[in-house]
Amino acid sequence: MTEPVAVHPLVSPWGRFGLYSFFIDAPEPAIVDTGIASSPAEGMVPALEAIGRRIEDVRWILLTHGHIDHLGGARALWELTGRRARVVIHQADAPLLRSRRAHVDQYLDVRQQYIDNPHAVEEQTQAANRVISGEMEPTMLVRGGETLALGGDVTVSVHHIPGHTAGSVAYVIDGQQSVFVGDAVQIHGAANGFPGYEDPAAYRSSLRYLRDEVRPQHLYLGHPYRNADGVPFGVELDREAAHHALQGSLDLEARIDDAAHRYFHAGLRESDSVYSPFAPVAEELGYTGDPTLEPSPFFTTMHGHLTQFNQTS
Repeated sequence: MTEPVAVHPLVSPWGRFGLYSFFIDAPEPAIVDTGIASSPAEGMVPALEAIGRRIEDVRWILLTHGHIDHLGGARALWELTGRRARVVIHQADAPLLRSRRAHVDQYLDVRQQYIDNPHAVEEQTQAANRVISGEMEPTMLVRGGETLALGGDVTVSVHHIPGHTAGSVAYVIDGQQSVFVGDAVQIHGAANGFPGYEDPAAYRSSLRYLRDEVRPQHLYLGHPYRNADGVPFGVELDREAAHHALQGSLDLEARIDDAAHRYFHAGLRESDSVYSPFAPVAEELGYTGDPTLEPSPFFTTMHGHLTQFNQTS
């Protein structure tokens, strides 16, 4: 690579969150993650115009994973490119791009076990219909190990980093180690105050891989995740901050794993606590957030630890 490739954050509002996508200013421009249905028109178009770029020229749509706030705008963005952009997602998360119902089923399979919301199907269906711009078949399914050519001498390598979801990937601009990880590096969580991941062992392994093998010089996060004091890291991290975020994520996962396994050995107990049946873990970790507030990372994560415990006991 002769010159560094510029990266521009594209911010779109959504309730209490800011949704972050990233524009890779390559000869064949790429956008990493797409927010929700309104994000391309309301967030990306004006942001690109402000830097002298056009959304019609985007040729790659790179999805880090299948959650609703990262792929919800994919169909709308693809349409705005004249359907010329290639849409890339890992094969494990592709069902979430193909089907709105898959998001509803995912909620029912995990979080509904603990939240017991009688209106869950209706609410989740309405949310999926509202914030996902359309179901679609991806142009390219990846597994990790692929190299994408973005024109000139710009290439992006694909790294499978499961844990947050089964199909989470990192996209790395080769030669400058600019690394886009979506939500795969949770630190102490975003506004909810708790890290969210489906598979603890995979999450731990992926964090170590990013820290020890990929070693980002620039790390781009899907949300402004927070440190132990609740202070946001921001979404654009330099080498030192990236290492700190990765190590902090590993340290907290180890604490959660230790607390969870001790309580699982003692036996789960239902209670009136909103954290039931994981209330002792929340108490030990000092977690006081609302575990029912979407995306409910507390129950997703604790379910992952319980599944892992049951598989190894």
